[in-house]
Amino acid sequence: MTPAAPATPALRTSRVRAAGTALLIVLAIAIAVDGGRFTPLREAWFDTLQRFSPRPVDELPATIVAIDDRSLAALGRWPWPRSRLAELVAKVSAYGARAIGVDIVMPEADALSPERVLRDVTDDALRARLASVRPYDDVLADALHEAPTVLAMVGTFEPTTQPLRAAPVLASDARNDAASASLAKSRLLTYPAALSSLARLTNAAHGWGLVSAEDVQGVVRRVPLVANINGTLVPGFGVELWRVAAGQRSIRLATSNGEATSVRVGGDAFPADAEGMARPWFSLSTPGRFVSAIEVLNGTVDPHMLQRTFVLIGVTGLALGDYVWTPVAKMPGVEGHAQLLENMHLATFLRRPAHASLIEALALLVAGAAVIVAVPAWRVAVAALVALCAVAAVSALSWLAFDTQRLLFDAATPIVAFAATFAMLLGLQVAATTRHRKALQSVLQREREAAARMAGELAAAQRIQRDSLPRADMVKDARVEIAASMEPALEVGGDLYDFYRLDADRLFFMVGDVAGKGLSASIFMAVSKALCKSTMLRAANADLGAWLTQANGEVARDNPGALFVTLFAGVLDLGRGELAYCNAGHEHPWCRHAADGSVARLAEGGGPPLCVVDDFEYRFARVSLAPGDLLCAVSDGVTEAVDVAGTLYGTARVAPVLARATRAAAAVQALREDVKRFTRGADQSDDLTVLALRWQPEAHTRNATESDGRAASRSAVRPSLDGGAFG
Repeated sequence: MTPAAPATPALRTSRVRAAGTALLIVLAIAIAVDGGRFTPLREAWFDTLQRFSPRPVDELPATIVAIDDRSLAALGRWPWPRSRLAELVAKVSAYGARAIGVDIVMPEADALSPERVLRDVTDDALRARLASVRPYDDVLADALHEAPTVLAMVGTFEPTTQPLRAAPVLASDARNDAASASLAKSRLLTYPAALSSLARLTNAAHGWGLVSAEDVQGVVRRVPLVANINGTLVPGFGVELWRVAAGQRSIRLATSNGEATSVRVGGDAFPADAEGMARPWFSLSTPGRFVSAIEVLNGTVDPHMLQRTFVLIGVTGLALGDYVWTPVAKMPGVEGHAQLLENMHLATFLRRPAHASLIEALALLVAGAAVIVAVPAWRVAVAALVALCAVAAVSALSWLAFDTQRLLFDAATPIVAFAATFAMLLGLQVAATTRHRKALQSVLQREREAAARMAGELAAAQRIQRDSLPRADMVKDARVEIAASMEPALEVGGDLYDFYRLDADRLFFMVGDVAGKGLSASIFMAVSKALCKSTMLRAANADLGAWLTQANGEVARDNPGALFVTLFAGVLDLGRGELAYCNAGHEHPWCRHAADGSVARLAEGGGPPLCVVDDFEYRFARVSLAPGDLLCAVSDGVTEAVDVAGTLYGTARVAPVLARATRAAAAVQALREDVKRFTRGADQSDDLTVLALRWQPEAHTRNATESDGRAASRSAVRPSLDGGAFG
């Protein structure tokens, strides 16, 4: 912790605001160019708006004739003979529906048709009788021809044998620009081919619509109004039903500036995005949309249900149905088509304004400017309140636009960007304040050292400090080897370490670093060490994270100088080698595996330094040590040691040194000597503390078999967060 000259408050504030402004501008530009479309945040926010405010079901222009579990139980499993499907279509048509959508693709001949079921019959009389029975595909084709039917097709990426048939879709540009219309066609949802029903069925129907829908992250949010199948424009299923019901021969695609803008059927226009898709406002599933196919076939259906403009026939049986996830719920795919028709009928499509990204970027700039002003100048609590108000305002405005105008503004991406800006400002402010506090402490320390009368007191303090640190021989247990060293940068230091037995099988140890060095840090170190030890002894069987939380409160209570302490603490089960540890802002320790000499860091568990965040709830982690594994913890006097050129020792140099050390004392000695060689005579900039321990259960259990020892040595350190008690 190198001393630094204190900066003036005005200078610190200007630096923090300059950094926050730079980050805010970068994030605002990213949002302005619509960078949010590349992240799931925006769609998740739009889904949230629909979940909290699903479309109310006011009118139902479409009825779904469901081939449901009830129908399957009564008439047999799916697929049914197409003669029965023909009967269903004919009975629906008799009630006067203006368009009937069959959401079933039938690319192969009916396997249940008599001529196919009994084609290998050798009885001449039976063959003659079969010859008089019409194929079921022909029966269904007649029913499709007699009724205003629309068949479904599915976009595929593989070639198909069925010919593509679709109603004419004519592109019409607002400025009669052929190039713009052509460019708009190329931007539509595109498939290389389409899978449709048999040619005889397709030719008999009156319409053909694409049922494929966008499926991003498993959720259908948009559906195609017009798509491009290998250069041919085809209407979506709902648009084609609308065309057949309206008696129109063609559909028009309106384009402008190289993008699709709307799809027109007669005098009706439906807004579309550049891909020819629309975003329905989904409602919750409602029974009023459904009738069972068995009711239609038995003649027990309510006639009003089939006298609506549109009737959709689809399979909804739980084991067979095409179920999809929408922003509000999971529902049959055929119900999604019904909801599209409801949106077309009520004109309730959701829209994202053309300049929505610019408005979202502006919202971020306004909210960010508020916290840039607040964070450096006001207390953290007040600044946090300002931030919360800004987040609430952005969310509320987005919600209001959706609820009143069905406009989609992304609040999630600006809020995340705003949170990043606020966090950086807060972090910079805390860091600047901490640096300033440490710099003032360093100045005060140097002034105290200038007094000659303090020399003797500092020497006495040094002796007391060293005497207060435990010795390795105090742990009288052959299962663990422990060694430690602390070299203060001045006469006394702010580093600390401690270790002692909690009971016959548990060893507690910790390494800490008080902000600053010298006499003040040494005194606070002694107080912190005593408070931590007394807290641990009072709650020896408590959760290690809970202990550190309690210790944080104890140390902060006796901290008039507003110092803070980084601390790494652990409890080693000497019998099982299980280590529970918690890190409060300290340098992550290293673990040398005895099995292969590799070195890894323990980076789980913990939280900020003590006395930084009041009432912070720390969490601890667990690792399992193998016999011979060596753990080494250091203060930042090791990693932040500098040579005469100002180069940092860093963390990368530690692992090679520990890889060559197999004993705790050797590890401490090797690391100290390597730091000394690196600094090459430069003044020690900070207290240098090293603590190493090695778990060696074989020294305690000499009669264990060699196979057991080899199995233990192969076990790896497996850190994991744990909320339970240790011991």
